[in-house]
Amino acid sequence: MSLKLSRNQLEKYSRQIIIKSIGILGQKKILNSKVLIVGMGGLGCPIAEFLTRSGIGSLGIVDHDLISLSNIHRQTLYDEKDLGKFKVKIAKKKLTNINSKTKIDIYNFNLNKKKFIKIIKNYDYIVDGTDNFETKFLINDISLKYKKFLVTGAISKFDGHIFTFDFKDKRTASLKNFYQEKEISDDILNCEIEGVLGTTASIVGSAQANEALKMILEIGQNLKNQILIIDLLNLNFRKVKFNKQKLCL
Repeated sequence: MSLKLSRNQLEKYSRQIIIKSIGILGQKKILNSKVLIVGMGGLGCPIAEFLTRSGIGSLGIVDHDLISLSNIHRQTLYDEKDLGKFKVKIAKKKLTNINSKTKIDIYNFNLNKKKFIKIIKNYDYIVDGTDNFETKFLINDISLKYKKFLVTGAISKFDGHIFTFDFKDKRTASLKNFYQEKEISDDILNCEIEGVLGTTASIVGSAQANEALKMILEIGQNLKNQILIIDLLNLNFRKVKFNKQKLCL
């Protein structure tokens, strides 16, 4: 890691660099990192924004949706002038205005197994901001197969779930060890049915970005084989442990 920080970078990231557990070496790790975000909605927007502001070197963003009026209250990279446009294209434009040095690749398609396998090899860290379990399980399975770091988030109403997985460690449980695939419904993640407060999306998405940065920096405690459950209505935060099962060996 021979990258030398410029005077501009030293000033730009000075408030991060001054943190003892980050420093110059940590900032270099951030600048050299490659992160893929799947889903550019209520979670993906704050994830992408704060990772870009932190100085992530290479960022991939995946989404196939157009911006609608109902997105504006929680999807913080978009405004009313962006209605009807592709999320990834608008997100790239606004993220580039935040940090022109971050290399941003957009994947304007509906993710499937073949497409995900093709692009995942280019990234070390995967952050899941999707809103349906079919895609979440796909991201989980392929990240497990290719031994990637994965941060998963889910939101509904005032509530959030956050997971972190280090699939390089064979002892790490997967998403399927917590959610039983046959027993869940996408209705619990459907904003049209359950609703979600915009601040819930921003808090959980920001926490996901924070977890991704901790992974990159290799600092702090992680959520290995645990879920962080956030209840913002009653200000209740708790961690629940779950175990790896044989089906994930």
